[in-house]
Amino acid sequence: MTGKILRFDEIRGYGFIAPDTGDEDVFMHANDLVDEKNFYQAGYEVEFFLEAGEKGPKASQIRLVNKPASRQLARGSLAPGAVRTTLAQERRVDDELCDVLTAADLRSELIETLVATDETLTAAQIQRIRAGIVDLARHHGWVEG
Repeated sequence: MTGKILRFDEIRGYGFIAPDTGDEDVFMHANDLVDEKNFYQAGYEVEFFLEAGEKGPKASQIRLVNKPASRQLARGSLAPGAVRTTLAQERRVDDELCDVLTAADLRSELIETLVATDETLTAAQIQRIRAGIVDLARHHGWVEG
């Protein structure tokens, strides 16, 4: 089967695929990836075998249809201008593939990320950071609602 990755959390090692057939979303796990897990991102097209998992449909032998170029650059391997050009090109591709969150989902994911990144942040600091980022995201149309 083929489909597009809806979401994949590289750290937790799982995500979901929307099959091209329009059927129910399919669970994906890092253990079933054929390529390096850092290549699997929302919007990327994959092919996979469909299996019956314990909690519903599960993908196995998940392979990227168009494997992207490695995003990891050797330190100092490119001039700063070249890095900006590469990132700008990736943004254009990502714009076509991006997963637009609701404002509530963004707030939730921000809290998880901030707490995991720096356990010393206070609740008030997290609330101020979150509000600023959500306002920025709304301004740029990065979130729905």
